[in-house]
Formats: sequence, C-alpha cells, structure tokens
Amino acid sequence: MGARTGIEVVSRVLADPHTAVPDLIRGTARLLVEEIRLLEARIAQVERELTQAARLSPACTTLLSVPGIGLLTATAMVAATSGDVSHFKDARHFASWFGLTPKEYSSGNTRYLGHISKRGDRYLRMLLTHGARSVLRAAAAAKTKGHEVAGVRRWALEVQGRSNHNKATCALANKLARICYATLRDKQRFDEQQPSTKKMNRQAFVMPA
Repeated sequence: MGARTGIEVVSRVLADPHTAVPDLIRGTARLLVEEIRLLEARIAQVERELTQAARLSPACTTLLSVPGIGLLTATAMVAATSGDVSHFKDARHFASWFGLTPKEYSSGNTRYLGHISKRGDRYLRMLLTHGARSVLRAAAAAKTKGHEVAGVRRWALEVQGRSNHNKATCALANKLARICYATLRDKQRFDEQQPSTKKMNRQAFVMPA
C-alpha cells in the first residue's frame, strides 16, 4: 500500500461514524490527515517548479539522462556547481567532493582502499546513494524476471555479486558521480551504447572485503 492510498483509506475510516475509531481522537486524526494533504500539495507545487527549472537548464537535462539521477539530484547538483565542473581536476576529484571515494591506505607496494570518506556535501551524497540503491533494486528485479541487464546496471550487479548490497550501492554511487562529471564536462547526454573515450580507473571502484 502506497502512502497516498493509505491516507485515502484512513480518511474513509475517519469519515465513517460506524468504525471503531474513538470519538476522542477522530477530530485530531482528521486534522492530521488534512495537514498531510496540504504538505502533499506543497510538495507537488515544488516539484512542478523544479521540473520547469530543469527544462530551462541544459545541465539539468544532461544529468537527467544518467541512471539513478532524478529531478532532485540533478537540480541540487547544478545548484551546487552551477553546471560547471571545470575547476575539478578529474572525475575522482569530483566524486571525492561528495565523500564517495574510498580512503586509501598505502604501505610499501601495497595499496588498500578503505571505506568511503563521507566528507563533502552530505545532501548530494545521500541523493546519489538513494539513486544508486534504486538502480540496483530495479536491475535485480529485471534480472529476476529474465530481462537483459546491461551497462551500468550489469556492472552494479556484478559488484554486488562479489561483495554485498551496501558496498555495491556505495560503488555505484561513486560511479554515478563520475558519470555526472563526464556529462557536465562534455555537455553531452549519457549514452550507455557509446563507450567513453576516457576510461575510468577500475581500481577506484574496488571496495574493501
């Protein structure tokens, strides 16, 4: 049951005088339902305004072509960067800005990548992580149904198979941040069928066991 469906069910229960809801709390519950509906209306209005703003922004339109990047993430990223990533040295630097790059510990010739740093913009890191989790969940569901899974989605499932869901989510969020960097840098929509001319360092996505 979705949140909206749940609110409608609660409303019908409260409107029916024969339900078991005590009269003592029925009025208060109705006020709470109305507040929720008011908040939903405000959220819908903000989403319409963000959608309109995204349509007018080439950078937002470009970011929305990336899997797992929705309206909130695209507009927040453009607001934080002005759609310009030229001041970032490379994709890894951009991902580290969100705290999505693993901490590195080196000893002699041994290189060990630890957990992600979690430094930088916490809100954007959260959005990227939620987007990555959504992509993984959809990819797993598609694979279960026997559908072909390719590109970033297949890569994420392979990482999950070698580690676990949480580590795969972090690795995918890192990869999505790098893809966002490339799309903003090149001012081109993301196309999984078009291989990138600039290969990313695969070791940067290795997560600790």
